[in-house]
Order: sequence, then C-alpha cells, then structure tokens
Amino acid sequence: MAMRVADVTLPESDADDQWCELLIHTATPEVGKQCTGPGEIHEPRELKGCAEGETRTVLGHPALTRILRQHIADEQLRPGDLFFQDENGGLLAGSVIRRAWRSARRAVLAPHMFDSPTGRCAYDDRNTRLTKWLNDGIPPVRVAEWARNSVVVLLSTCARCIERAAAGPETAARSRGRPT
Repeated sequence: MAMRVADVTLPESDADDQWCELLIHTATPEVGKQCTGPGEIHEPRELKGCAEGETRTVLGHPALTRILRQHIADEQLRPGDLFFQDENGGLLAGSVIRRAWRSARRAVLAPHMFDSPTGRCAYDDRNTRLTKWLNDGIPPVRVAEWARNSVVVLLSTCARCIERAAAGPETAARSRGRPT
C-alpha cells in the first residue's frame, strides 16, 4: 500500500532476467482514525517477523515487471511517488482496494470460484502462493523462510491445502517412507 517507485528495482527492458525486486519497508494497515495516535486512517508498523527498521525484498514475476513498468510510464510516476495513490497523491482507501479486488476476481474467476473463499481478500493470495510452492516440492523450511514464518505456522496454515496427488512429491515421499 505504501510502496514507492524508488522501492522497486526493475531490470533493463532488454535484460534476459526480467524478475523485479520490491523493497518493503513497513506495513501500513488501515485501522481507522479512532485507533491511531495522530488520527490517520493508516498506521505504519514494522513488518511481521522483522526487527525494527528491517526491510524485506520480494521478487516480482516478469509479468509483474511488465505491469509495473507500464504503470510508471502511464502515470508518469517519479521515484518518490506512491505506486498506487488517491487523487491527491496519498494512500488509497481500503474500500477502493477492496472494490478493485472484487471486480478483478469477478472478471477472471468462474462464478463458482468467485462465490468460494478463493482469494476473497488480497492477503489470501499469499497463502495460495505458499501452498503452491509446497505443492511444487519446495522444502517447507525454504518456503517458511521466504514467508518469514516458522515451519510450524506455515504447515498449520497450508497443511489442509497441500495436494495429495498420486504422482510427483507424494510418490517420492511414499517411496522413501516404505519399510525395507
């Protein structure tokens, strides 16, 4: 929400590697004017699982790189500008983000998926990504590290979503677990 253009490192447009990097400084949840000291809607906080002042670098898929590059050009953004801002250059209201998220879900999901809990809020995509990594066979220790969670928290969140396929990681796990 509070990401600025300067917080994103985009590769040169002709580079072979098109993954971008997003430097996250702070969480800025919408808590309401009555809940913050200065009466602001958003309250800057340290990142979950990080020490004071610590930042987090997140890799952005090449598709995101293209979208961000185009957004910067279309909106004529400068390094100090917020990536996504209201008409006055400030933070977007949560209601605007929620409406846009709902519209995007409706546009891309089949009706039965739209009506399901799948991605009901933007944060759900984080758990979807973590589960996908686990289903792709990435070790839980690595996924937990990327998520800045413990393995226990990761598996308690994602365990019911991990695929139980007859092929792939499940078959390998079964073969390793067979008695000899």
